[in-house]
Amino acid sequence: MVKRRQLKLGALLHGVGGGTSMWRHPDAQADASVNIDLYKQWVQKAEEGKLDLIFIADGLYINEKSIPHFLNRFEPITILSALATASKNIGLVGTLSTSYSEPFTVARQFASLDHISGGRAGWNIVTSPLEGSALNYGKKEHPDHDKRYRIATEYLEVTRGLWDSWEDDAFVRDKETGVFFDPEKMHTLNHEGEFFSVKGPLNIARSKQGQPVIFQAGSSEVGKNYAAKEADAVFTGHEKLADAVSFYQDVKSRAASFGRSPDSILIFPGISPIIGSTPEEAEQKYQEVAGLVTIENALNYLGRFFEHHDFSQYPLDEPFPELGDLGKNSFQSGTDKIKRDAKEKGLTLREVALQSATPRGGFIGTAEQVADKIQEWFEAGAADGFMITAAVPRGLEDFVEQVVPILRERGIFRTEYESDTLRGNLGLSVPENRHAKAKAVR
Repeated sequence: MVKRRQLKLGALLHGVGGGTSMWRHPDAQADASVNIDLYKQWVQKAEEGKLDLIFIADGLYINEKSIPHFLNRFEPITILSALATASKNIGLVGTLSTSYSEPFTVARQFASLDHISGGRAGWNIVTSPLEGSALNYGKKEHPDHDKRYRIATEYLEVTRGLWDSWEDDAFVRDKETGVFFDPEKMHTLNHEGEFFSVKGPLNIARSKQGQPVIFQAGSSEVGKNYAAKEADAVFTGHEKLADAVSFYQDVKSRAASFGRSPDSILIFPGISPIIGSTPEEAEQKYQEVAGLVTIENALNYLGRFFEHHDFSQYPLDEPFPELGDLGKNSFQSGTDKIKRDAKEKGLTLREVALQSATPRGGFIGTAEQVADKIQEWFEAGAADGFMITAAVPRGLEDFVEQVVPILRERGIFRTEYESDTLRGNLGLSVPENRHAKAKAVR
């Protein structure tokens, strides 16, 4: 009997939310972005639902117009290390930039998290879209979009090489003979490339899952190629089923063109379910949060995607302004979509700003309706799993308590964890140490 394909689920833990105003809701905790006890509650709730992973996003530049969560939040590796001690099976994925960090340090950090958590670490690779990030790292200029991806390609090559510094049985630790490690199983990297010079070896061994799981979220052409070649999983976002199916097929076919099995890369569209006992109650929950957003906040939110452009200078109720190439060096695929949709639909600036700041999404309704939509997308070949974002207070709790049991009853989501590692639960193979593999084929 062929085992039915199983859905994967992750939860984005986003403090006071990814918008401008959810912190103002009566049921929201205004300090959520720096509340460690609340984060522990969330990760334990996600693990109670047998979700595959929790995800901590990040960014490196703020100003007075940034959204509240960005102004005051935990650094990902730090909070994930704390959450590792409050959980047992769930994956722990964090964002870290390849444009503003060093491979040796990052290899140590994620390898350490992998050991602390017993093999549950994942790295969401970003190239940092915000140009202001350069100002916080002593850089004269922010690398352009394509250069950032060239840096990221070499960066990951170095990091993976460092993670293979030690073969899995290198540490003998024989007290009788005094042999702590086998020198033949320690490997120096000696990398010399366009952007990095790294000697190695790394001063920590591989974990039980071999290497942390690699996530990526770019949807530009160069981003999709990078994901197809390098990533284990891809975060994406689509409003329409047809667009999600197209993206899914595109990335899978690109992976095959790089000699990879399409099943070796998992696609996770992001969704923001809002669940009510009736469709009307779910809609009311959405309107309560959307109604907290002022037009000033919406313009600031929109400006973030366009290199913190000041949209207050334009008339609100006239067609969305012509911006030329503005946004090409930041959130390229996202800004291209905003400009294209505004032109095709004849939207005003006010409409674009409010839609950006209060995205409605298509996963609003009763638990049954949300489960139906998830199953439809999953079985239509639009997703291997979904990244759940709480769009309203208690959004994660509602999803775990009401939607997950329905998905489980339908046989498309697990009843128990298959493994205690992130790779094991995602169904991904453990990468073999490259040096041990080379010895085996001699």
